[in-house]
Amino acid sequence: MIIREIKKQDNKMVKELIQRSLKSLGLAIPGSAYFDPQLNDLYQYYNNLKHANYWVVEMEGEVIGGIGIAPFHEHEKVCELQKLYLSPKTQGLGFGKKLMETALSFASTHYEKCYLETMHELETACILYEKFGFILLHEPLPGSDHSAMDAWYMKELN
Repeated sequence: MIIREIKKQDNKMVKELIQRSLKSLGLAIPGSAYFDPQLNDLYQYYNNLKHANYWVVEMEGEVIGGIGIAPFHEHEKVCELQKLYLSPKTQGLGFGKKLMETALSFASTHYEKCYLETMHELETACILYEKFGFILLHEPLPGSDHSAMDAWYMKELN
């Protein structure tokens, strides 16, 4: 297993992983990441943002997961944890934990808080976020793009 920054040649594999995952959960709907315009070129998207990055997990030459950190709109000291996806064959093996550690370590060097959006029905993800100290909010932060989400979390970064 290798965790590394996304490369341009990873774009297609990461997009397919994200869309396949959302489709399998019945979340290929407007207001989810399924239709995010930046999915076509995540490499360029994250490289064009200040204090942003996207990491992939590679195993035997195959991209099997990823996670991103990007600034959250005009909230200068708040970042957003984005697009944490894993191939179903790797879930439960600790890859999500390793990706979270990588992303939050990076985030803590640039931001004071980390925000994320998900859905309550994604129970495994919600449990992971809570293990990392994310606190459930009552509503999304202003400026949220993913209207289909119904669970919003915030974490203080050290």
